Amino acid sequence: MTSSTTSTTDRGLLETRFSMGATAVAVVAVLLAFAFGWLGYTDGVLPVLGYQMTILTGMVGMLFGFGVALVAFVAASYMEPGFDE
Repeated sequence: MTSSTTSTTDRGLLETRFSMGATAVAVVAVLLAFAFGWLGYTDGVLPVLGYQMTILTGMVGMLFGFGVALVAFVAASYMEPGFDE
């Protein structure tokens, strides 16, 4: 095995600055996904843009937000902090 695989330690979601940032991005993405889903379900209007949401656009926004959150959670869980350690 190489030295990078033998010296890898288990780090949690809040151990390094990168994982804290990625976790924060994931949490914000989940909250925005729920907001898009709710606005689409209630046929709401986006507050700043004034775009009328339908259930289809709400679900697309919700799935996109959950996808971003999933990628951010995976990055927070499995990414190494960098080459300097």
